[in-house]
Amino acid sequence: MRFPFPVPAGVPLYLAPMAGVSESPFRRICRRWGADVVVTEFLSAEGIRRENEATLAKLRFGPDERPIGVQIFGADPQAMGEAAALVTNVFQPEFVDINFGCPVKKVVKRNGGSGCLKDLGLVESVIRAVKGSTHLPVTVKIRSGWSEEMRDPVTIALRCQDAGAQTLTLHPRTRAQMYSGSARWDEIAAVADALDIPVIGNGDIKTADDALRMWRQTGCAAVMIARGSFGQPWIFSQARALLDGTPVPPMPPVEERFAVALEHARMAQAYEPDPRGAAIEFRKHLGWYVKGMYNAAELKRRLFAVESFDEIEGIFGDYLAAGWHRAPAPAADEGAEADAEPAEA
Repeated sequence: MRFPFPVPAGVPLYLAPMAGVSESPFRRICRRWGADVVVTEFLSAEGIRRENEATLAKLRFGPDERPIGVQIFGADPQAMGEAAALVTNVFQPEFVDINFGCPVKKVVKRNGGSGCLKDLGLVESVIRAVKGSTHLPVTVKIRSGWSEEMRDPVTIALRCQDAGAQTLTLHPRTRAQMYSGSARWDEIAAVADALDIPVIGNGDIKTADDALRMWRQTGCAAVMIARGSFGQPWIFSQARALLDGTPVPPMPPVEERFAVALEHARMAQAYEPDPRGAAIEFRKHLGWYVKGMYNAAELKRRLFAVESFDEIEGIFGDYLAAGWHRAPAPAADEGAEADAEPAEA
C-alpha cells in the first residue's frame, strides 16, 4: 500500500494539524527530531480563497518542512475547490488534506470539520471538488462519526475512498465525545482492513510506546502524533527507534530540554511579526517543555508571565543555577492545570 507522495521506508510518523500549535516553527522542530510528514494548522477555505492576509500568512513554510500538507476546512464544495487551487498554485505543498474531524463549535456550526459527517453526500462532494481543482494528492482526516448514533467509521472511510481520497487519517472518537473517553483503536484496525488506501492512526499517542502499540494493534500504515508532541518533539525519534527495533534515545536532560525550547523560541521570534504577541503566545509551549520538572509550578509561574523572548533564557538560567535540574522529578506534574488545550484538527 503506497503513499501518494514520497515518504521514508517503514511506518511514517506524522505531526498532526493543531490550531495554534502546528505553526512553522514547531513543525521545523518536530522535523528535526524525526517527524517524517507535517501538516499545517487547519485553515478556512473561505479565508484562503478570499486571500485573507492572516490566513495566507499561516500557509508559509520552508524547504526543511517538506513533505508537508496543507489542511483546509469548509462545507462549500466550490469554496473548497477554489482554496485547493490557490494552495496548489501558490504554495505547492506535497498534498492537500481535508478536515472532516475538528469538533470545535465555531467550526461545526457551519458544517465545517466534523460537522460534515452528518451528511456523507456533502463529504463526497467536497472531496470531488478538491480533487478536481488540484493535481496534488488529496487526503482526508475524519472522526468516527458525528454522534454515537451515527458512529460508523468504516462506512465514512469507504465513502471518502470512493470519492477519491488517497490516504485517510482516523481519530476514533465521535464529535460528541470531543476529547473525552478513550480513542477506539479497534476502529482504526477495522478501517485499515476495509480500505485499499493507506490509513493513518491518530488519537491517544502520549508516548513513543503508544505509537508502537497503535501500529501493532491496528496495522495502520502510519501513526499521527498530536498532543504527545507538546514539549517533547523527541517523541518522534523515540518512536522511530521503537518501530525500527533500534536503541531508543533517552529522555533529554533538563539542560537539553531548555536548549530545544530556546531554539524553538528563536524560530518563533524570527517567524512572527509581533515580538510581544509572539512571546505571549509562546507561553503555552514553555509550559509544555517544563512539564514534569522539579518545582514546575514556580517555573511555570515565571514563564507564563514573559512578554519578550529575551526573558526566557534568564529564567532557565536561574533554574539551572539553583540546581533544581538535579532534583528528582515529581511523580505528577505540578501546575498542570495551567496548560492550554488547543484544538486538534
